[in-house]
Amino acid sequence: MENYSESHVLSEREKLSVLTGRNEPGADYPKDKYVYELFDSRGEDFRLKERSMASPKNRRLDLFSEKESKARYYVRHFPALFSRAKNEFLYDVSGNKYIDFLSGAGALNYGHNNPIIKKELIKYLRNDGIIHSLDKATEAKERFINEFCKTILAPRGYDHKIQFTGPTGTNAVEAALKLARMAKKRASVMAFTKGYHGNTLGALAVTANDYYKNDFFCMANGTVFMPYDQYLGPDVNTIGHLKKYLEDSGSGIALPAAVILETIQGEGGINVAGRKWLQDLSALCRDHDILLIIDDIQVGNGRTGTFFSFEDYGIVPDIVVVSKSIGGGLPFSFVLMKPELDVWKPGQHTGTFRGNNLAFVAGAAILRKYWRDGAFSDSIAKKSAYLKRSLEEIKGDHSGLGIQIRGKGLIYGLEFKDKAFAAAVSRKCFQKNLVVETCGTQDETLKILPPLTIGQDALEKGAGIIKNAVLEIKNGKKS
Repeated sequence: MENYSESHVLSEREKLSVLTGRNEPGADYPKDKYVYELFDSRGEDFRLKERSMASPKNRRLDLFSEKESKARYYVRHFPALFSRAKNEFLYDVSGNKYIDFLSGAGALNYGHNNPIIKKELIKYLRNDGIIHSLDKATEAKERFINEFCKTILAPRGYDHKIQFTGPTGTNAVEAALKLARMAKKRASVMAFTKGYHGNTLGALAVTANDYYKNDFFCMANGTVFMPYDQYLGPDVNTIGHLKKYLEDSGSGIALPAAVILETIQGEGGINVAGRKWLQDLSALCRDHDILLIIDDIQVGNGRTGTFFSFEDYGIVPDIVVVSKSIGGGLPFSFVLMKPELDVWKPGQHTGTFRGNNLAFVAGAAILRKYWRDGAFSDSIAKKSAYLKRSLEEIKGDHSGLGIQIRGKGLIYGLEFKDKAFAAAVSRKCFQKNLVVETCGTQDETLKILPPLTIGQDALEKGAGIIKNAVLEIKNGKKS
C-alpha cells in the first residue's frame, strides 16, 4: 500500500476496497495509478480524488476513464494500453511483454491469434465468405455442425441437438432456462451457492453473488439456491439436504424444472464438484424428473483436460451450455439439448448474432486441430501436473498464510486466509508482467487460467512470478 495523501488507519473494509476496487462507491481508476484521499475512518463514506500519473502511457489511459462507463473492470486492475498479442503473450504500447494467465476470462483457451484459426479466417475473408447470416444455412455453419458432431458428439455417444444462441454465454443460459421450463412445464429452477451464470436478468436469477444483483433489485424468478459440494464443510453431504427438500412436502420448495451448475465454479472461487457428489446429483435429478443443466462456458473446451468438463464424472447432462473458447476468442454460444427436449416453436427464441460465421470458421478449425485425437488432452495433463506441483510448493513454503489449492486441468485457484492477500498478489504479479486475476465472493482466491496452448517456458516463468509475488507480499514489500 502506498501513495496515501494523509495518515490514515484503514478499516478491514477499506483494506479490501483499496486492493480490489470493488466495494468503494467512488472508485473509478486503477489503484496503483492514482492518489487516494480517505474520509471517515469507519470506511462508510469512502471516496477518491484522482490524480493521473504524468507518463504519456498513463495519459492515454485517461481516455477510457473519461469516456467509457464506470462499469469497466479489467482496465482498473491491469492499467496498460495493450497493442498486440500472440498465444500466451500480451504486449503494450511501450513494448512491455506480459504472460497472460487470464485468457480472456476463459475465452482464449487456444491462445491469442492462434495461427490455425487466423489462417482459416483470412482465407475465408479473402473468398468473401458470409459474415452474418441470422440462422440461415451457410457453408461455414454446415462445416462446423458436421465437425462438432463427428469429433465431439459421436465419439462420446451423445445425440444432443444444437441451438445457436449467440453471441455470449449468458444468451445461451437464458435459452437453456427457458427451454427447461417450457419442456417440464414448471416455473422454478434450482441453482447453487457461489454459482455464476451471467449478467442478464434470467441468468442473474441463478447467479448467487449479491455483488451482481443487489443494485438491480433482481427478482429470484423462481430460483431456489442449494449448498454446492463442500459449501457446508468437507464432511457434510449437501445432496442429502437437497433430497430432503425435494421429498418433504413441507419444505416450501416446488419441484423445479431443472438444476443448473458449473462443475468447477470459476467466479465463485474455483470450487470443484466431487465425482460422487455430481453423480448423486445426476441420479437425484433422474429420480425426480428434473433436468440437469451443465454450464460449461468457462470450464469446457478442454479447460479441465477433456472437451467437456463433466466427461470424467460419468454423467450425461440433459442440457449443456457452451460458449467462450469454442469461437477461439470470437463471440459464439450454443445450447446442447437431448432431442426430446427440443420443444421450441420456430422463431420462439432468436438472436441477431446467432449466425456469426467467422466464429463457425474458427470453431471448426479448433475442432479439427485439437480434438480429433487425445494428444491435446495429454499435453494439458502434463502442464496441469507441473502447475499443481508449483502451487503446492508455494503452499508448503508459506504454511502461515492458510493457503488452499483447488482446481483441475489448467484452471487453479490459490485461496488465502487473509481475504485481501490474493488481490495484493495479483497487483504484484502485474508489476512483474503477469496478468492474473482474483475470484471468489471476497476476491480471496488467485485465479490461474493460462491458455491451454501455453509453452512450458512461459508456464514455468508465470508460476515463478506468482511464487515471488507471494513471498514479497508476505514479507511486506510495498506493491
